[in-house]
Amino acid sequence: MNEKIIALDSVEPVEIYGVNDVKLNIIKKHFPKLKLIARGYSLKVMGDSNEITRFEKKLDLMVDHYHKSGVLTDTVIERLLGQTGDNILESKEDAANSDIILFGNNGLVVKAKTENQRRMLSAIVKNDMIFAIGPAGTGKTYTAVALAVKALKNKEVKRIILTRPAVEAGENLGFLPGDLQEKLDPYMQPLYDALNDMIPGDKLNQYIENRIIQIAPLAFMRGRTLDNAFVILDEAQNTTESQMKMFLTRMGSNAKFIVTGDVTQIDLPSKQPSGLVQAVRYLKKVEGISIIELDNTDVIRHKLVKAIIESYENNK
Repeated sequence: MNEKIIALDSVEPVEIYGVNDVKLNIIKKHFPKLKLIARGYSLKVMGDSNEITRFEKKLDLMVDHYHKSGVLTDTVIERLLGQTGDNILESKEDAANSDIILFGNNGLVVKAKTENQRRMLSAIVKNDMIFAIGPAGTGKTYTAVALAVKALKNKEVKRIILTRPAVEAGENLGFLPGDLQEKLDPYMQPLYDALNDMIPGDKLNQYIENRIIQIAPLAFMRGRTLDNAFVILDEAQNTTESQMKMFLTRMGSNAKFIVTGDVTQIDLPSKQPSGLVQAVRYLKKVEGISIIELDNTDVIRHKLVKAIIESYENNK
């Protein structure tokens, strides 16, 4: 008889075992030839080697489903365990061809909704750095955050780092009440909003407390080497040329970088060139970097947003 210890290090055991081992008993029913012993974060499996291999594949499916959806019900377990080998292969192929990025909170399906958002999905697979440039409402930041959360859930990276240049859009942060963190939190709110859609609140707080997810102004990136990380620079049109170069050269091993920005909403002093504009000009032919330009056809907010953008462009 063969024996193997499987570590459940990427999911809370209760999600697999269920309360009072209800889910584990369902699993045992589908693997009568195996002996399964639950010991906290370790699952001891004994039996024929081929059967153990089959069990591991099914367990991977359950864990993967939980990472993507945040839930693993008895019904889902029954369905996953009842799939044949052909059905499993088919479902993986369907997932690869799907616009779905991940499953967020309360059944929210986060997916690419436009052609350029789909380009972002395919580009980040083939490239370690992408620039997503376009007007307000095109979903560039939201899509970037979703791709980062997906990479974290799939254990492709160990942390997410989200950053923005602390440039005021016609306002002065110095006059806001509170300490530095309290001043910056509202400014970072769009990033928090996206994360709150995709990660349960208690889990998100845990990630932030353990610095698995870090949200900080761009100045805090100086001197760092960002390894094993998915890094997003948002509102990049408000970086100076030196800030942009500083940020791009933070890239470490096993890192993915997404830079998002809207070159029509630059809040820098009038004589200060945008680092985003320069970077796109310098880097457009560099292998491993993809530049995606979103436009009015990608606007997914209220229909008036698209009309407002077009009106401003037509009256320049």
